[in-house]
Amino acid sequence: MIQTKLPRSKPEEQNVSPKSIIDFVNALETEELEVHSFIVLRHGQVIAEGTWSPYNEEHPHILNSLSKSFTSTAIGLAVEEGKLSLDDDVISFFLEYMTDEIERNMANLKVRHLLSMSTGHDEDTTPNLRRSNDWVREFLNMPIVHKPGTHFLYNTGATYMLSAILTKVTGMKLLDYLEPRLFEPLGMSDITTTTCPKGIHFGGAGMSVKIEDIAKFGLLYLQKGVWEGKRIIPEHWVEQATSKQISNGNDDHDWAQGYGYQFWRCRHGAYRGDGAFGQFCVVLPEQDAVVAITAGVMDMGDILNLVWDHLLPGMTGPAEGQQSDLDRKLASLTYDSPRVLTTSPNINRWSGKRFEAQPNDVGISAFSFTFSEEKGEFVFWDSEGQHEFQIGYGKWIESEYSIAGQKVMAAVSGTWRNRNTFEVTIRLLGTPFCDTWTCDFIHGAVRINVSRNIWTVPGLSDMALVPSLVGYIQ
Repeated sequence: MIQTKLPRSKPEEQNVSPKSIIDFVNALETEELEVHSFIVLRHGQVIAEGTWSPYNEEHPHILNSLSKSFTSTAIGLAVEEGKLSLDDDVISFFLEYMTDEIERNMANLKVRHLLSMSTGHDEDTTPNLRRSNDWVREFLNMPIVHKPGTHFLYNTGATYMLSAILTKVTGMKLLDYLEPRLFEPLGMSDITTTTCPKGIHFGGAGMSVKIEDIAKFGLLYLQKGVWEGKRIIPEHWVEQATSKQISNGNDDHDWAQGYGYQFWRCRHGAYRGDGAFGQFCVVLPEQDAVVAITAGVMDMGDILNLVWDHLLPGMTGPAEGQQSDLDRKLASLTYDSPRVLTTSPNINRWSGKRFEAQPNDVGISAFSFTFSEEKGEFVFWDSEGQHEFQIGYGKWIESEYSIAGQKVMAAVSGTWRNRNTFEVTIRLLGTPFCDTWTCDFIHGAVRINVSRNIWTVPGLSDMALVPSLVGYIQ
């Protein structure tokens, strides 16, 4: 793997106002939009980049549905290699599932309908797929009620089917197929994904990618599929995938400008891949620019509006502001750990004690807290054994966070809110999620109430939420 970094430049050298970038960052912070990292590219150069501590630009971040644009790219490459056609019947790849009912249901569904989210379903198929051990069979059996190609419905299950088709026609899983064709030429590394129970890469979500690699992907599309003079993606595929293939509304907002092949059209002549909770790869051909963002927000439109309100004017107006001001701003980006408010005179009652947990959805059988002068520690036991993570006081401590069979690095900090309540903040690095545990100690018991920064759908989120826990000292 060739590790390549994008070239760097100052904003003014690429006719961009440093003040516009400062204003963008200030607006994010004023509106309390929790962006984790961003990169702005102009004329092929990185002109601004920022990461809020404790997040790290070298740590891959979950893309959620931005994964779809990578799956689309794989399909475009496979079409160019003659492995399939956009007009192939979807059912033709899965004849082993054929029944009279499936044949009738899938009669008119083509590959292009999967790409353009026009399968004809009345609801997203993903929740049903997630509850099944055979996602392909489940998809083929879900009723199609509209003529394919006529009705837009955002349907992550359709993208999964593209991944399944790719594996059928190439004998390779999605990321394995993209490795020599996309990732290696661009110097992209450490990319992972989730899979279905059959081992097929999800395709519609689940990829984790570094922020600079998101920017590289956008630059490749901005350059119409060419990277360092070499053709990577066919130009006609770039044009098709990023053009309006189906209408998705008439409103004047960025989710109603038309949909391509797993890319959204935007206002201002732009297009994008995006993922839930603020993952963006925005390509602005008219400005010869790319904006890549990872985040943890509920309303993604708020972030895009700030791109249009601040970054876009900075590419068309006078280059105002000082580079030194921008440098200071970008160097100061951080999410502070919770301030240590107090301690508790009752620590020794609970520190190091084992609490037997009441039945819960993630199978925690027992847990304990240890409070030392320098840090805290939470230990718990489940069917897989013992797990623990460290808790900083007035600082973040990185630990492996493991729950319900899932593992992720987390930055953790805690403080006593009063003599009986200890609050823990857990930033799940590489994800949009930040959990808060409010631990109320009452005599020989503790109740842990857990909240998350963003609302998630059970079965659709790739990181389990610890339920509220109750434990008693034994």
